[in-house]
Amino acid sequence: YFSHVGIGTTTDPDFEQLAQSNPSVLLKPLERWPEMLFGMIQLNANDVAASIDAMDRWIKDGPMRGVYFQGGGPGARSCTDRKCRRLTEHAIQLKTVIMQHTWFKTGGKQSAVESTPAELAQIAMAYPEQQFLCAHAGGEWEQGIRAVAEVSNILVETSGFDPTAGFIEMAVRELGSERIVFGSHLPSRSIGTELGKILGAEISQQDRHRILGGNYRRLLGE
Repeated sequence: YFSHVGIGTTTDPDFEQLAQSNPSVLLKPLERWPEMLFGMIQLNANDVAASIDAMDRWIKDGPMRGVYFQGGGPGARSCTDRKCRRLTEHAIQLKTVIMQHTWFKTGGKQSAVESTPAELAQIAMAYPEQQFLCAHAGGEWEQGIRAVAEVSNILVETSGFDPTAGFIEMAVRELGSERIVFGSHLPSRSIGTELGKILGAEISQQDRHRILGGNYRRLLGE
């Protein structure tokens, strides 16, 4: 559950106002399904002060378990940007999960605010004590896996692109199953599509168990 918390991460002024004036509405999914969900908050790298306050409110003093850096939209900046680094450092102090949207695009980045797995690798090497989640394995997963393979504190997340034969097998071979985390990309992707990547892969049951939950629980310290 990647929650917007009223710090300018959407282009919907009515929602932003609601989240600011009545933040309890953001907790309703967690209250309804406490055994099925945990929350992460989306950060606004263009408003460092508000994002730090949000981390303290929702993670340090609240129920959320991690942060998500966007790949586009009003809250996005490249993960190598100094403002993102400031937020990364605060998240590390809180000992929370950090997920970064990443994508390799044909022809290169189309916006300076986007992040690639290669850029995330730079950040992860600068903060070796922190585990990072590389969302979508970079989209073009062969390049993504190669970009992070030598950076052991990066785990790749599996969602966001069509199932392709060989993806999970390559990730297990190059990274080890302990560095892969299942993602559903709900509601914009089919859960069956995303599960099919893992269930249809030619890997061991132990690898599946790690990918489908064990690794994320380890990140959460559970």
